[in-house]
Amino acid sequence: MTSDGSGVVPIPSGSARIAHSARTHVGNVRSVNEDALLAHAPVYVVADGMGGHARGDAASRAVVDTFTRHLDTGRPSTPEQVLDAIHSSNEVVRALSADGDEGTAVAGTTVAGVVLVDAGEGRGLHWMVFNVGDSRVYAWDGRRLDQVTVDHSAVQELVDAGLISSDDAERHPDRNVITRAIGADDVVEPDVWLIPAAGRQVFLICSDGLSKEVGDERIAQILAGHAMHAAGLAGELIEVALAAGARDNVTAVVVESDLGGESDDGGATRDRDAALPAEVEQTRPRGTGDQGGGVPA
Repeated sequence: MTSDGSGVVPIPSGSARIAHSARTHVGNVRSVNEDALLAHAPVYVVADGMGGHARGDAASRAVVDTFTRHLDTGRPSTPEQVLDAIHSSNEVVRALSADGDEGTAVAGTTVAGVVLVDAGEGRGLHWMVFNVGDSRVYAWDGRRLDQVTVDHSAVQELVDAGLISSDDAERHPDRNVITRAIGADDVVEPDVWLIPAAGRQVFLICSDGLSKEVGDERIAQILAGHAMHAAGLAGELIEVALAAGARDNVTAVVVESDLGGESDDGGATRDRDAALPAEVEQTRPRGTGDQGGGVPA
């Protein structure tokens, strides 16, 4: 699937111009693409169906379809609407699980995304970042790539505990084991961040088929080569992953927004809002050993 596009979203102060580049590819090894994506301003989602489980491709598509039904494109949503889409996705994917001769075959998928939301009560517009599983959201400020989300994976827990390094995690035998997934349990617990929306902001949403093949530094170099526009970026990222082997399905969505003006809080925009709506669930803090990719000065 290929999609480059742009849109203008009405906001209280005028309008937000949002462009995106989105690609998904089956990769060099798999026969079925279990990844799915949604890219319609201002809603951007990537889902990676669980390999080796029943109907992983159906599970990822179900998440995209559920978000499409729950969230209106062309205008900001609310944090509560996004959470409802996540929890409803879990219910839909749970319903895909079927009993067979060898017991229950569990359908499952990751999900990660960014959605422009009105946080309410005078908080203004924010980008709501969320994830379940090891699909990721990165933020790019023009010089540095920061991983916003935290992988829900066995190796990430070992890294957070200080038992292995990030480099060790890339080679660990359990590197493909995730600890949370849409459809795995009756209740899903997403991690959520609210990032104030201001000025020019760029996000990358991707499945692990990209992040496990292409390092943060190389991703940062590619994003830096398109300083003024997002068009074609996802395709370039996919091509690099294919050249590196692409042993899994690969999906990338690059989102570039311009709400006018400059952010007034510097790097603090990547921290969670201290006063989230009560319905927004708390998220774990990022580990102290996380590393971002950057480009030389």
